[in-house]
Amino acid sequence: MTATKAMTDLYPGIVAPGIVTDEAALRAHYGEPHKDIWLKQIDHIDAGARALIAASPFMVMATSSPAGLDCSPKGDEPGFVQVLDEKTLLIPDRPGNRRVDGLRNILKDPRVGLIFFIPGVGETFRVNGHAAVSLDDGLRERCAKGGKPATAVIVLRVEEAFIHCSRAVAVAGLWAENTKAPSGLPTAREVFEGHLALSRSKEDAPAEG
Repeated sequence: MTATKAMTDLYPGIVAPGIVTDEAALRAHYGEPHKDIWLKQIDHIDAGARALIAASPFMVMATSSPAGLDCSPKGDEPGFVQVLDEKTLLIPDRPGNRRVDGLRNILKDPRVGLIFFIPGVGETFRVNGHAAVSLDDGLRERCAKGGKPATAVIVLRVEEAFIHCSRAVAVAGLWAENTKAPSGLPTAREVFEGHLALSRSKEDAPAEG
């Protein structure tokens, strides 16, 4: 395959100079991140992550399928995304326009990415994993609002969870100056250091065998 054909196949319709086509070139340009950037990522919901999710009234969910991509905003009262256990999140789907783009994507490709926002907090919280769509009456009732059960519940198995720095939110001026963060919330530093401790304990654990 020629370089020109590879560009055409990978980036249809994109015409621009300096297109990067491999990770080695990308790393040469950006360099390597500090080790702690990788270690802050854990594979479950710990106490700090649970507190951040419980305080979030807004989340964006990214899904994909062979037919395309979708990025859907999800908003409700803080804590509308429930932590069932350290590996499982419940995301209610409320009545809407019935396009169900994200739900249709999950049926074809269960990989899902979430990013949680908390008013007054610069840092966001990211979760990646695999999801399924449930119509179970018990789960729908568990995620009810105003006495009405959720139309469906997205059940997500957590595979990656980590806090994201505040730069984007700060530069965007997303929150008004008088927007106050919820009281009692762990700081970003506390969550970050808690995740580092968990990752380092795994690194130091003796190998099984």
